[in-house]
Formats: sequence, structure tokens, C-alpha cells
Amino acid sequence: MVAAAQFALLLSGPAALAEAETYQGDVSDVSVIRRVTQHPYAWRIWQPFIVQGERDRDLIVAFGAMVNGKKDMGDILVTISRDDGDTWDEPVAIFDHRQRQGAIQFAYANPVLYRAPGQDIVWCFAMRCPIAFENSEESQLVAAFTADGGRTWTPVELAMRYTGPLITNASVVETEIDGRQLFLLPAHRNTLQKDPRGSRDHFILSSTSLLEWKLEAFIPQPTTARVFLHEGNIAPGDAPGELKIVMRTANYDDSSLTTNPPRAYSSISIDGGHTWSVSQEEPELHNAKSKAYFGRASNGTHIYVYNDGPAQREPGGRMALRYKTKAPGGSWSEQKTFYDAGIKNSYPTLTEVAPGDFRAVWDSGTPDTPRTHIHFGKLRLD
Repeated sequence: MVAAAQFALLLSGPAALAEAETYQGDVSDVSVIRRVTQHPYAWRIWQPFIVQGERDRDLIVAFGAMVNGKKDMGDILVTISRDDGDTWDEPVAIFDHRQRQGAIQFAYANPVLYRAPGQDIVWCFAMRCPIAFENSEESQLVAAFTADGGRTWTPVELAMRYTGPLITNASVVETEIDGRQLFLLPAHRNTLQKDPRGSRDHFILSSTSLLEWKLEAFIPQPTTARVFLHEGNIAPGDAPGELKIVMRTANYDDSSLTTNPPRAYSSISIDGGHTWSVSQEEPELHNAKSKAYFGRASNGTHIYVYNDGPAQREPGGRMALRYKTKAPGGSWSEQKTFYDAGIKNSYPTLTEVAPGDFRAVWDSGTPDTPRTHIHFGKLRLD
């Protein structure tokens, strides 16, 4: 079903500003959580991430505010809704670039939120790098937790047994490896950008406690031409006990180019994430160098939300969001429209709040300018 809707722009705090906008797509109850104009020191807001809060109607959304003069880093903020997205509190900072760590000033990027089963603690993992760096490609993992539903956050220093640079994108998943309960965090690195002997690798970190992280596995490259595999999401696969990662792609040697054709790649683990199959093209899943969401609903249906069209900075790049679904034992559906308003949209993240009932966030812009505001919406899978 493709629907046209009018929605209200709901600002944080008691003030509310109504604004009409027409869109097509299956996502409903669309509203604007935050605008870049509400952050005078930032020129973009981007990469939101959503999880369910303490109560059924509580939602927590983290997002980045990109500092003026920096390409892809700044502050990480969080906002809370207590009424299933109707209104949003004034954001609070999780990581603030203005707060120095001794003599070093850091900037931050790419928040991911996670609540461990049976715990009231919500974690935020993100990237941290010295603010003098050109971009955030050489970041380290940083974390903070909240014990009061997202109102206040306590940063922690992690015990890192993986010491190289990393880029985060997707949240933690629980697993069992050799009888041990572990947490897995997907990440990638792009050291080839600045080092001719560097690499573009996707890998998996593991932890027993969420406080210490080690390198668990690399995702093997295809047996033919190498691919820049990055920004993958892990979800349960088709078979019992199987994990599947679906990854954004680009040309390995020239990351400004897509794969040919532009497709997502995937890999499978049947031992809890300790080893992974050789990555291969997903013929039905489009990817033109933009983060997509891959997950599985509680009834076993897989969902893939992505940008259609060409790559970023090309005409029509990163505009409409589309999606496909795959029932257990079935094949991927035809393309459906998630959200299309004739404006820039990218980096969707979803969370299931009830069987088949998802809440979603993504960054949006104007027809010509990306990442001027954060959108929220609801999606029901039949």
C-alpha cells in the first residue's frame, strides 16, 4: 500500500510547530524529531538509532550533530519519547566534543543503542577520534550507559583487545560460542583511505560483558574481485542457529564507485559468529553505497530497508527509501515504498516494539541538501 499523508512537526519540549508535508510510502505517523537549526554549532544532524525504552510506549533515539567544519563527526545526543513518538523530550548529550579528556579534544560519530535481555541498562556505543583528524575513519570504540531510561548517561572506558581503528553502524546481538554466552558487535575499517598498505575489512567484535571487546572474526572477501564490505547488520538467518550479516558495499579500490551491479553482500555463520562464510552478492538486494537496515521480525520475516537509485552525490542519489520483506522459507518480495517525499533520505534504523510492529528513524533533508532533520515513523508488517 502506498499512502499520502500529512504530518505534524513535533519539536522537543513543550513547544510544538505544525507543518504539512506530503509523502508516499507504507510508513505511518511520520514526524520530525529534530532539526539542524536547533543546533547552532552543527551543519548536519545524522545517523539516528532507535530502541524501545523501559515501558511499552517509551522510545529512545540517539543521533549525531555534525560540528561545523568537520566532515562526519561531532556530538552524540539522545532524545526520549514517552508516548510512542507523539512528542520528544529536549535532547541531552551522551558525548560532547566540547568536553576535553585531559589535553585531548575528541569528536564522536555513529551511535548504536543496545539493551541486554533482562536488564534495565541501555548502552550507547559510538566512535571517538581526536577532533583535529580530517574525518572519523580512524576512530576507537567508546561507550556510555543509562540506568534511568536515557535521562542521564555515564561514560565508561572499555577494555579493548582489538586496538585498530573501527567504524560502527549496527547494534549488538547475543550469541553462544562454544557454550559461552557472548555479545557480538559488527564493525569495519577503512585504513586504505590514507595508507596504501591499509585495508577495507568487515569484522566482528565479541564480548562477555559489554565492557571488554576482542576481535572474533573477519568476514571473508568474495573469491572473485574484492568488495568494500561495510556497515553490516547481523540478524538470525533462515536456518535454526544461523546468523546472517547483510552489508553495504562499494568498489574495493575506488570507494566512490558502487559494485557492478550495485548490490548488498551477505555472509552466514553457523557457529554463533566465530567463523563466517565467504561473502556473496544478494541478487535481490540493491545497495548503492548507503547504509541499509537488515533485521528479522519475531515471526521470522526478514526486512531490508534501503535507498534506491544511484549513489550519493549523483543526481537522484539517496532520495527515496524502499523496502523488501521475506517470509520464512520464502523469497524476497517485490520492492515496496517505505518513504518518498522528493527529498534526501538515508540511514534508516528500525526496532520491533510488538510482533510485526516497528518504529523507525532516518535522517532527511531537502531535495538538494542531505541531513537537515531526523524523521520518525511506524511500520506494520502484515
